[in-house]
Amino acid sequence: MTDRKTQLAANLAKVEERITAACVAAGRKREEVTLIVVTKTYPASDVRILSELGVRHVAENRDQDAAPKAAACTDLPLKWHFVGQLQTNKVRSVVGYADVVQSVDRSKLVTALSKEAVRAGREVGCLIQVALDAGESGRGERGGVAPYGIEELADLIGEAPGLRLDGLMTVAPLTGEYAGREQAAFERLMDLSTDLRRAHPAATMVSAGMSADLEQAVAAGATHVRVGTAVLGVRPRLG
Repeated sequence: MTDRKTQLAANLAKVEERITAACVAAGRKREEVTLIVVTKTYPASDVRILSELGVRHVAENRDQDAAPKAAACTDLPLKWHFVGQLQTNKVRSVVGYADVVQSVDRSKLVTALSKEAVRAGREVGCLIQVALDAGESGRGERGGVAPYGIEELADLIGEAPGLRLDGLMTVAPLTGEYAGREQAAFERLMDLSTDLRRAHPAATMVSAGMSADLEQAVAAGATHVRVGTAVLGVRPRLG
């Protein structure tokens, strides 16, 4: 094995141990939690190695990084997730490769995604990004919609051609009542997921937790965790 493959294999094994231990502690089965590896700033060659090591879900948060990387990896059995804040002018590109967009947080974005999914002849999964730090504006510091906005967006996605409502996503907030209380934040997301599934029973996906707080996400009931640094290493500074 190459040095990079050896390194990634070791990192993946450690993350796998953490997820397994968290599942045991929570009384959950390991297969209830899907690992998504966030590969931002890392090259397509790393994505290729991850695929060889058994990773099936990868995520990006910038279209300018994701589009060429996805194009270079079309031969791999991967499911691509877009997890960053998405501007409508990038939607056509993102719909070209993303199987799931995890950061849907406004009606204008739903309309744009639907239009491009229909044009491309694709069905795109959507997660509503929930901002648990949303203030009076109804939006969070890192995107997302306030909990009271979920129902309206969910109905919009559910009726939109080319889109599929898969569930909810959140990022542990840095400010507000949940700052420093990751597990409480993720438990709140699970309560919101329960509410959502009453009207949209197929929307079972709950994406929460990253390298630093995946254990808290698993304990709360997350179905997907998004891990970058713990697998790929500390990212080089941009700029």
